[in-house]
Amino acid sequence: MEKELAVLISKLQGIAQTGKEYAKDPYDLERYEELTQITRQLIQLLYSTMPEEQLTIYLSEDDGYATPKVDVRAVVFDEQDRLLFVQEKSDSSWALPGGWADIGYSPTEIAEKETFEEAGIYVKADRLIALRDKAKHDYPPALIYTYKLFISCLFIEGELQAGLETSDARFFSRQEIQMLALSEERNILGDIELLFEDHFSSAKGKVICD
Repeated sequence: MEKELAVLISKLQGIAQTGKEYAKDPYDLERYEELTQITRQLIQLLYSTMPEEQLTIYLSEDDGYATPKVDVRAVVFDEQDRLLFVQEKSDSSWALPGGWADIGYSPTEIAEKETFEEAGIYVKADRLIALRDKAKHDYPPALIYTYKLFISCLFIEGELQAGLETSDARFFSRQEIQMLALSEERNILGDIELLFEDHFSSAKGKVICD
């Protein structure tokens, strides 16, 4: 139920944001602003511990037509068919290298940049494996509506080392990943299974859009 409510709230916020961008009538603008305040109240009911500053940023940091945010994750396998993970300093959980898409960078450039910054190695983005709608899979509830891109990357050179936001970087086997404390906001076991299936598939090239 919490996840469904979070999606509905994100839709309300999107309607209010888009309406304030395009409405010309002052009465319509007033109604869309009222809708923003209703959205604020719903968030406060659902997430009573959310800091006021974070709530304000969520409601006001974006403008114009509301669209999903984009999260890019780099998928790097080694010669032993192990998958690269980094340990997040924020909560000590493990995730594929990556993060929010930055303006001025293509998705492949983000995958390459984030892998170097978080794991210390140079990679070359190869192809898009999957584009997933986060709300339609088993991630924790989230107010920010997100599309997730998983991009296959080929190792070029370098030695694994932690970055500013990570405390460790390692390759793990499929079995070892089952025992990791995954950062489920960033990746879930369903993602990992999909990536291993793609890695061992002879029919590479098909992009999964779900």
